[in-house]
Amino acid sequence: MSGTFVGMPAFPKAAHEAVHNATLRGNLRHATHTIRAKRAKAVTEVSDWAELREAGKRIKDHTLRHLDRYLVQLEESVTAAGGTVHWAADADEANRIVTYLVKATGEKEVVKVKSMATQEIGLNEALEAEGIRAYETDLAELIVQLGKDRPSHILVPAIHRNRGEIRDIFAKEMSEWGRPAPDGLTDTPAELAEAARLHLREKFLRAKVGISGANFMVADTGTLVVVESEGNGRMCLTLPETLISVVGIEKIVPTWQDLEVFLQTLPRSSTAERMNPYTSMWTGTVGSGTTDSGTADGPSTFHLVLIDNGRTDTLADEVGRQALRCIRCSACLNVCPVYERAGGHAYGSVYPGPIGAILSPQLRGTASEIDSSLPYASSLCGACYEVCPVAIDIPEVLVHLRERVAQGGQVTQKGAKVVLKPAKGHAAERAAMRAAGWAFTHPAALRTGQRLASRTRRFHPRTLPGPGMAWSASRALPTLPAEPFRDWWQRTNGGRTEDGVANGERAGGGEDSGK
Repeated sequence: MSGTFVGMPAFPKAAHEAVHNATLRGNLRHATHTIRAKRAKAVTEVSDWAELREAGKRIKDHTLRHLDRYLVQLEESVTAAGGTVHWAADADEANRIVTYLVKATGEKEVVKVKSMATQEIGLNEALEAEGIRAYETDLAELIVQLGKDRPSHILVPAIHRNRGEIRDIFAKEMSEWGRPAPDGLTDTPAELAEAARLHLREKFLRAKVGISGANFMVADTGTLVVVESEGNGRMCLTLPETLISVVGIEKIVPTWQDLEVFLQTLPRSSTAERMNPYTSMWTGTVGSGTTDSGTADGPSTFHLVLIDNGRTDTLADEVGRQALRCIRCSACLNVCPVYERAGGHAYGSVYPGPIGAILSPQLRGTASEIDSSLPYASSLCGACYEVCPVAIDIPEVLVHLRERVAQGGQVTQKGAKVVLKPAKGHAAERAAMRAAGWAFTHPAALRTGQRLASRTRRFHPRTLPGPGMAWSASRALPTLPAEPFRDWWQRTNGGRTEDGVANGERAGGGEDSGK
C-alpha cells in the first residue's frame, strides 16, 4: 500500500486520544447504532439470508482459488469490448499509469466516483503532484475533501462529522473548489444536499475524464459494476469521454449468476436497502452507439487498471486470505465496540474497523508500528463475524496475525537464508510464553510454583506491573485460592480418583494393562 495516513501513531495512542473527543464519540454512536438497527431489520426480511451468506463465501473462495484464470478471462473480455487493461504491481505503478492516461487526454481536471482503491494508493495526491486536480463527487467524500480531512468509515467517510460541522465546511471551503455555498446556508439535510448538488453540477458538465473504482467485475463479459445511492456515480460513468477504473484484483466474480448473490447481500449489509438506488454497469466503450439526442451515452475510451498492491501476498496466507472476500459493506464497523469508541482515523488506513485491522497489516506488512498494533485493535467479541455477508472469520484472522506479530514482525532474505526479525515490543510476551511452556512440561516445578503463589497471594498486585501493560491496566488479576487444586484434591479425596481407585493403583498390572 502507499503507506499509513501521514503522522498517524500506533493504534493504542491514536485510540487513547480519540476516546476523549466527546463530539466524535457522539457522532459515531448515533450513526453506527442507526445503521446497525436498519440493517438488522433489512436482513430479517430475507428468509434465505444464511444460504445467501454461504453462497457468497463459496463464490469468493472459488474465485480466489482460481484467480489467475479469471483475471485472464476478464482481460480478454474487456479488450474484446473495446477497453484497455493495465496491470499494476503496487501503488506507485498504478499512480504512474493513471497519471499518464490523464495527461494523454490533455486535461487538468478529473471527476471521481467514491473509490477505496484510489484512496489506498494515494491517487489524488499523485495527480495533484502532476498538476491534475481530482474532484470527489460522493457527498461524504466531498465533505472530507473540502474539510482537508481523511475518511473514517468505509460506507460513510464523513461519519465523524455532524450537520453543523458540514455546514461550516461548505460555507468556508466550497468557493475555493468551485461554486460557493448559498448565502444563509443552514444545517438542514435538504439545504446541505442542494448546496452539494449545485457545486458538483458544474464539475459533471465540464469534466472530460472520470475515474472510478468498482464493486464487482464480471469475468465472462468484462462488465464492471458500481453501486451507490446518490447518482453521482452514474454521472461520472456516463458523461466523461474517458473513463479510468482502478480496481483491486480480488473484486472479480466469474459470472452474472454469481453477481446476483452479492446484489442481494451488499445493499442490505451496507445501507440497509433492498437494492441500491443506482446500480451502474458498463462493458467496454460505447463504440458507435448513440442516444436519441445523437450523442454518445458513455465513455468512448475505457481503461481498466488492475492493482495487486499486496493482494497476492495476502492470497498466499491460508488463514489471512479470507480477508479478500470482503465486499466493503462496512457492517463489521457498525457493530464493533472498538471502532465505535475509537473512530476510523485511529486505524491509520483507508480501511478502518475490524476489516481494516486484518486487511491493512496483510497488504502493507506488519513491520511498521501502526500495522503491528492493528491486530490487537479488537476485543475478539465476534460481532463482526456474525454480520459479515461473506462470513469472514475476522477474530480468527486477528489471532493469526497476532501470532505473526509476536513471533516476528518482518521476514528478510539474506542470501539463501530466510531470517525472521523479532517484532519490537513483544519480548516480554515471548519470554512469558516460553516460561509457561517450560513449566507445563515439568510437573514438579509447576506444583511448587502453584504452592508458592497461593502462600504469597496477600502480596500480589491487583494488576500486572511494569510499563506497556495497557491491556491489564483496567483489568484486575484473578484472585488465587488459598491452596492449589492438586493439594485440595489430595486432602479431600485421599488421593483417590472419582471411581474410588487410588492414584497409581492401575499402574503395573490389572486386566487392562498392556492394551
